[in-house]
Amino acid sequence: MVEIESFFIDNEEIKLEAEFFQSSSDQTSAVLVCHPHPQFGGNMRNNVVSAVFNIFMSNDISCLRFNFRAVGRSTGSHSSGRGELSDAKSCIDFLITNKQVEKIFICGYSYGAAIGCSTVSHTEKIIGYASISFPWDFMGTKYKKLSQTDKPKLFIQGDRDDIANFNKFQDHFEFYNNPKAFKIIEGADHFYWGYDKQAADEVFKFYQSIINMKKS
Repeated sequence: MVEIESFFIDNEEIKLEAEFFQSSSDQTSAVLVCHPHPQFGGNMRNNVVSAVFNIFMSNDISCLRFNFRAVGRSTGSHSSGRGELSDAKSCIDFLITNKQVEKIFICGYSYGAAIGCSTVSHTEKIIGYASISFPWDFMGTKYKKLSQTDKPKLFIQGDRDDIANFNKFQDHFEFYNNPKAFKIIEGADHFYWGYDKQAADEVFKFYQSIINMKKS
């Protein structure tokens, strides 16, 4: 039976509800998954977040998902990004300090992509990220700039997405430094119903490519 730990991660006075699966074979690497917008129903049990969490868990790779402040059993109030950015960083610090993780891969979906990918420079232990439907036009330029990096990056986009506007995807993608890659999922809109496992599979394959590259 797969064992998932449930606990709270402290971010100063805020307590973040979290779930963690620990690998039995490699406890030096972990994936952090960030959920979509809290004020539009986003939480760590979202279909895309769950698909990503489950594929890593089924492949025995440590994975942490959490609820941003004011979501689920997490305390605090929504703060339009600033506090949520510190929430994600607190989860990264938790993995390093409490779980002794040496290599962290970030995966964010929608708002979670903007927040999670913007932590990429928080520590050298972050090895790269996967963004699923980064809402550049919704979030403004701040998170686009913060998510710029020379670390490996994957951008996943549905060709029917009109929230993270597919028609503007290529322009945003061109902003980023190499190494980078993208995957267009045909038929998927912003919510990925029926396509969430396909998106998760792309994230997993990209993570594997980074880990294999570091081993070689």
